Amino acid sequence: MRDRNPEDYSLSAYQYDLPAEKIAQNPVTPRDSSRLMVIDSPTTHQHRTFRDLPDILRAGDLLVLNDTRVLPARLYGYKAEGGGQVEILLLEEKSLDHWLALVRPGRRLKPGTTINFGPNPDQPDLMAQVLETDPETNGRILKFEYSGADSLYSMFETLGQVPLPPYITDTSAAPEQYQTVYAEQPGAVAAPTAGLHFTPELFDRLKAVGIRWTQLTLHVGVGTFRPVETDNILEHKMHGEWIDVPQATVDLVNATKARGGRVIAVGTTVTRALEGAAQKGTLSPYQGKTDLYIYPGFEFKVLDGLITNFHLPGSSLLMLVSALIGRQRLLSLYATAIEENYRFYSFGDAMLILPESRMSG
Repeated sequence: MRDRNPEDYSLSAYQYDLPAEKIAQNPVTPRDSSRLMVIDSPTTHQHRTFRDLPDILRAGDLLVLNDTRVLPARLYGYKAEGGGQVEILLLEEKSLDHWLALVRPGRRLKPGTTINFGPNPDQPDLMAQVLETDPETNGRILKFEYSGADSLYSMFETLGQVPLPPYITDTSAAPEQYQTVYAEQPGAVAAPTAGLHFTPELFDRLKAVGIRWTQLTLHVGVGTFRPVETDNILEHKMHGEWIDVPQATVDLVNATKARGGRVIAVGTTVTRALEGAAQKGTLSPYQGKTDLYIYPGFEFKVLDGLITNFHLPGSSLLMLVSALIGRQRLLSLYATAIEENYRFYSFGDAMLILPESRMSG
């Protein structure tokens, strides 16, 4: 067990000052031309470019990707009675055609209210009835009804918009630029942004040098981006997110480790999925929810290294990365990134934490 620093459990210890101009408003083109800070030992780091990844990793290493696809989760509609405009942000599918959503204006959307969606409010293509308030998120449980489509997801594709994070305020990015090139499984309300740097050409080069990859699914929801609001971070509760860690991925992870290869998680969502599926001691196939909360002191069972973007102050994601290399070192690296004009957050640059740099267990 690692020695624990009491300061690691104070929310104030995860704050840092970020000039607004460092927040990336648009992705770079091509995607793999983003910068990459490589943390290669307990005391050193390099400044590289993401397309250098095949030269940095080793033959036999395994990348684990999150193949979730971002839903057009922001919908605009009208109250069936009175016609007031309504905005909803889908958060999580609770059951068939039933979704948890954040709504505006929330005070006017009491249980029993019907919301109409579509270009003609009097003949809506999609309707939602408010069933109840969710006490944990203060969102609403909505029951959708639709016609003229084969699925509710196709209605979302037609009527919805891909939601960008609120700190992206001036962008020309197309919706597909907020999807990874390997996104397959619809269900997320935010992108697994560490994967945004990959291109088909980069995958070809990785394959050519003997680096493999596999996929799992974590549908990014409120658990990932919900802010930590308790002064003592141990009191924070993670909202569960749906994961699917298939047998094929488990087999590749185990085979990689048996050969002496390294398992590199592409993103904090992959980290939570892998470690969440290993909470009984060993990695096993798992389909269901995980509310795993990773912070300093956590003992990792699966991953060896991590590719990740630069995260918001005070976020659970910052705490997860601190569990790998230590809070003080991470904040020191963030200060360096600011000085070196790295781009932050979803459309920003990336960091590669190699196993050689991690805190010893």
